[in-house]
Amino acid sequence: MTQREPQRGKPASGIEAKGRRRRAFSSFAAAEKWLDERVNFERTRHQRIDPAVFKLDRMRALMAALGDPQSTMPIVHIAGSKGKGSVCEMLSSCLGANGYACGVYTSPHLVSVQERIRLGHEPVGEAAFARLLGLVRDAAEGLPAKLGAATYFECVTALGFLYFAEQAVDAAVVEVGLGGRLDSTNIITPVVCGIAEIQREHTAILGDTLELIAAEKAGIMKSGVPCLTVPQTDGVIGVFEKAAETVGASLLVLGREVEYTKRFESAHAMGPHTRICVTTGDLVFEHLPVPFEGEHQAENCGLALAILHQLTKLGFECSERGVAKGLASARRNGRLERVWDKPRIIIDGAHTGESIRRLINAIGAHVRCDSMVVIFGCAADKDVDTMLEEIGRGADKVIFTKASGNPRAQDPHELQRRFEEVHGKMSQVEPTLKDAINTAARAVQRDDLICVTGSFVLAGEAKGLLEAKRRGLAAAGV
Repeated sequence: MTQREPQRGKPASGIEAKGRRRRAFSSFAAAEKWLDERVNFERTRHQRIDPAVFKLDRMRALMAALGDPQSTMPIVHIAGSKGKGSVCEMLSSCLGANGYACGVYTSPHLVSVQERIRLGHEPVGEAAFARLLGLVRDAAEGLPAKLGAATYFECVTALGFLYFAEQAVDAAVVEVGLGGRLDSTNIITPVVCGIAEIQREHTAILGDTLELIAAEKAGIMKSGVPCLTVPQTDGVIGVFEKAAETVGASLLVLGREVEYTKRFESAHAMGPHTRICVTTGDLVFEHLPVPFEGEHQAENCGLALAILHQLTKLGFECSERGVAKGLASARRNGRLERVWDKPRIIIDGAHTGESIRRLINAIGAHVRCDSMVVIFGCAADKDVDTMLEEIGRGADKVIFTKASGNPRAQDPHELQRRFEEVHGKMSQVEPTLKDAINTAARAVQRDDLICVTGSFVLAGEAKGLLEAKRRGLAAAGV
């Protein structure tokens, strides 16, 4: 496929007509207000959600009313428990660096809902968001009552496909929101799909074993569409193999059908980092540095490159130089992201016991510090005790708090009580994240580190607070 200049700002065929737009939102704030009034499962305790509510009938009807814009572009579909967002970031950045206009749809967001829908690294603008959400609203309100009201995630997903069609993207990289089989994104027929690592998560909805969770993720497989995955447990691979055979998809596993090696090294220019080699057929990526810290990111990077090779079979042209440039410019977006310098503050959206363990290991391997203060808050429906055990393994001091306005948040006093049952380290509670950051900042020295983690909601709130502080300092001329 030869790189082309996409036609910006032109509506995709059929969108305006089938959307039957009656009235526009007066502003982005008005559009966001309407959106926030939709049912949002991301902010609902999963024990209170009946899994039967997850159906695709309404999403299919909504997209049909909008002219099915998702059918106008090649799409890569990415699922998984952990790492799927990283795969999306690396893959889309590589496509962009090779000259392709790439739409990116991910969730959740850190600071603004606009982050979920991007053209390359650039989020959808406020005016386009408000205009397209008006189309989505009108289409949603015209659906048969028996289908029920469109949810927050369904509306944002529909908006994303509208935007990508309007921008005439060369390809779109779409991250699954929850599960896979019944996720709102699963109304697409992708050209390639990928599944990152499977972990125990959302057990109240997806099932309480890795195999049950894997079966839900495998629901994104489509007939004739190659599906790639990272090394998994034998049970998970068995589930994937059965699902692929059932639907008629080919399954390729990193390190099995796809030749893959990695090595950890330390160089003066880059410091400690991992390099990988991926060979698939006639395409060879040799000794490329993984852009994100953590040993697990090597497999995520390998998966992104293996998917990229499948795209070259469809005509996409990707040079190793362009891929290396794309990896180097991939956005962290809440993955060991440094958001403040003095004191050093990083945020990470780790929200499972295994991801906290990997976060602590990555900090130990890649970040030099005398001591580390962890600001921690998580959802009540997580494996809290395992997360606390891993936090205690790496933190010198822990400050418990919670994200504001999140009904899923665990009481920080309960977190502290459970932490003290297994660790004798210093800990305290602050009622708000802002208080926690200020307390940590007063306690650390120049070579210390503050890490905010436990959920994407908490990490996002921290980033928003610090961005607001930075804007205030700039306005004051400091």
